[in-house]
Amino acid sequence: MLDRLKSLVHEPPPAMAFEVSEAGIAVARIGSKAEVEFRPLKPGVLSVSPVKENVIDADEFSMAVRRLVAGQGARKRKDAALILPDFSTRITVLDFDEFPSDAKEQLSLVRFRLKRSVPFDVEAAAVGFWPQPGAHKRCDVLVVMAPIEIVARYEAPFRAAGLNPGFVTTSSMAALELAPEAGLSVLAKITGQALTVIVRDKSAIKLARCLEVASQELEDIAAVLLPTFVYVEDNLSGRVENLILCGFGADSDEAQRRFTEELSVPVDVLRSPLGVPGENDAGLLGYLRSIAKNN
Repeated sequence: MLDRLKSLVHEPPPAMAFEVSEAGIAVARIGSKAEVEFRPLKPGVLSVSPVKENVIDADEFSMAVRRLVAGQGARKRKDAALILPDFSTRITVLDFDEFPSDAKEQLSLVRFRLKRSVPFDVEAAAVGFWPQPGAHKRCDVLVVMAPIEIVARYEAPFRAAGLNPGFVTTSSMAALELAPEAGLSVLAKITGQALTVIVRDKSAIKLARCLEVASQELEDIAAVLLPTFVYVEDNLSGRVENLILCGFGADSDEAQRRFTEELSVPVDVLRSPLGVPGENDAGLLGYLRSIAKNN
């Protein structure tokens, strides 16, 4: 799934990489050793959504970016990676009996399939998609889509600060680099009130969704995970072999204990060589892992 990401990081990595969330901006200055820091944002600067304006206070957002970029000196553009919140996009997996080989036909078909299921104009949306060929010409296509205005508003302060986001992805897509590709597994990643659930069969994404939950209480998370596990067993001809948690913070131990008992599955926490990924930096740490592995 991350073939595109991996192909990009074979080239010299950018000078900086950023992950944006409502809580703040995580940044890595990439050199012989990545330096990671986090700058909090004031409440109300961002309001993450796939259907409405995300940047509420553009001036404050721009100021925070300028402070992070200050001191980098003059550089050529195309030297920044930007990781957006999962919930600023729509993430899904589409199944096709046959999928064309022509890129333009592929894009048209993806837009057509999503036209009635997303609450914005798919013809004016930014779209990323990754075909995952299967048996008998069948193909599962992972799709990440967002209104172009939302993406542009996130990019704007970085461009104004002299950076060009040459690579843009979402937090969970980058964080997957940290998750082992073994068996039938589920990644549950929480950021604020948004829960991302990704089901993988080895390296193939079989289900991906991001939704708002009432709270970060484990009861509310379980209310999403339980039917997901039932869906997997009913539709993927197998039981989940591993659940990986990300962003649960101080509740991680209790979540591991509870979900191990309730779901009858081994539960682990997503990890990185740079530490335990949290709500607001998992994508950044996953991106850095890709750079380390491919350069």
